[in-house]
This record gives sequence, C-alpha cells and structure tokens, in this order.
Amino acid sequence: MKKKTKNILKIALPLLLGVFLVWYSLSQISISELIKYFKKAEYTYIVLGMFFGLLSHLSRAYRWQFQLEPLGYKIKFGNSIMAVFATYLINYTIPRAGEVARASILTNYEGVPFEKGFGTIVAERLADLIVMLGIIAVTLFLQFDFIYGFLVEKFNPTKIVMAFAVLLVVVFLFLRFVNRSTSKIALKIKGFVSGLVEGVLSIFKMKKKWAFIFHTLFIWTMYVLMFYVTTFSVQEMSDIPFAAVLIGFIAASFSIAATNGGIGSYPEAIVLVFTSLFFIPEDPSRALGWIIWSAQTLLIIVFGGFSLIYLPIFNRNKESA
Repeated sequence: MKKKTKNILKIALPLLLGVFLVWYSLSQISISELIKYFKKAEYTYIVLGMFFGLLSHLSRAYRWQFQLEPLGYKIKFGNSIMAVFATYLINYTIPRAGEVARASILTNYEGVPFEKGFGTIVAERLADLIVMLGIIAVTLFLQFDFIYGFLVEKFNPTKIVMAFAVLLVVVFLFLRFVNRSTSKIALKIKGFVSGLVEGVLSIFKMKKKWAFIFHTLFIWTMYVLMFYVTTFSVQEMSDIPFAAVLIGFIAASFSIAATNGGIGSYPEAIVLVFTSLFFIPEDPSRALGWIIWSAQTLLIIVFGGFSLIYLPIFNRNKESA
C-alpha cells in the first residue's frame, strides 16, 4: 500500500468511524430526549468536572518543563500551556497531528529542536501509559470479586482458565520468537520495546523526577475526578457504584484513540460498560457520556482556540527580534 494511501486512511477511517458512532448513538436516543437530560443536568458538577480537567491540562504543561530543563531549555510557562491546549484541539481534526504541532510550536517560539521536543512528548506518553496500566491493575484488584463473578456468570470457568493458559503460551512463544529472530519485524519490535524502556528510565534520570512523578499522578487523579464528579450531574447516575466509574473511565479513555477526540466513541464506550456490566439503563448512560464529552470538548475548543490565536501575539517580541 502506498504511503499516500496509508496517510489518507489514517485520517479518513477515524473520522468515518466517529461519524458512524455519532449517527448510531443518536439513533438510540432521540435528540429531544438527549436535550432534556442536558437541561435537567446539575451544572455545578459539570463545571467542577471541567475545573478538574483544566487542572490536569495545566499540570501537564508544567510537567513538560521538567523534561526540557535537562536538555538545556527553559521555556515560558505560557507557551507550554498554549502548546498543550493546541495539541488537544488539533487532535480533533487529524489524530496524533497535535503532538507534531506541539513540538513545532516549541521549535518556532522557544527554539527547541523538533526531534528533542517530540522526544519529550513520547516520553511523557510512556509515563501516562504506565499510570493508565496502574489504574487498570488497581481496578482489577479492588473489583476482583465483581469481575471474576461477572466472568463466571457469563462464561464457563473451565474455558476461562483454558483461554488464560493459551494466552500465556502464545505470549511466551511470541516473546521467544522476537528474542531469537533477526527478521525486520522482530528487530522493529525489539527496538520499540528498547525505546520504551529507555524512555521510562530517562524519567528517573531527570533532576526533578519526583516532581515529574507527582504531576503525572496528579494529572490522572484529576482525570478520574473529572469523570467521577460529572456522574452526579445526571440524577439517575448519582448512586452508581465506584466500580462502574473506574471501569467506565478506563473504557472511555481508550475510546479517545479510536476517533477524533473521542467523538461518538466516548459516549458509546460508557454505554457499553454501564449497560452490559452494571445493568444501568441506556438513556441516562448515553446522556452522561455525551455530557462528559461535550463539557471537556467545550473546554478544549475555548482554550485551544484561544491558544492558537494568542500564541503569535504572546511571542510577538521574539518574532520581531
């Protein structure tokens, strides 16, 4: 497949999937019914959720400075904030293009070489991935009885054990193949894993590593709190179990990678978890998903749009120098 075709598909497929999921979601609940949920929502909790989301973005911008200092660059906090918000907004148009734009903004206004700026973004994504895996592990530990009971109820226990055993064997054989093989694919995988390890270890080599770790944990705490407090905005969701919150948050977080900014996929991920695992009615679940997504999207549009407009003004003295 030609590179141009691949690039077109990378842009078109998430967009088409998003359009389809929006259509599907709105076919399951009428727009008038959805508007009723928006009108009845308790906006104190929505605004509080937006505030927690804002804190997470500010913390991300501040954390970025810790990574750039060891490279010899002390960037303006304002540029860091606006670059982060611009990233999120641009990702609504072309997936992953925001990260490239973020590194480019640093190059244009702070003189940081693109490859170095982009490298710090990759490293921070690795840190975020580790925390996300930690959240999944904690959820599995805290809700082990629930998850195990659900699997036993839905599936034969013997089949679960056999499937797990088969999975372990497959993983073992795959790792053995990668370790011994000299094929291009195996070498790429080993290079990727090596890069992951190196990126993670680089975190512990920075001078302010504990501050970096604190902000990483703070960012994800704010994400969870954003999701949690917003559930109280919909009356039917005010007493859902915390297990639903955690598992719904995990599913919704992964759904963002499926479409541009999680459009369509975010609400449906929440519906899937809430209805299939916790038997929560579809309409309030879907309404909650749209409320959370809309609130955070509004935050990104406002601050991201302002950032793109104000960046050249904020740096006009540098440009004229």
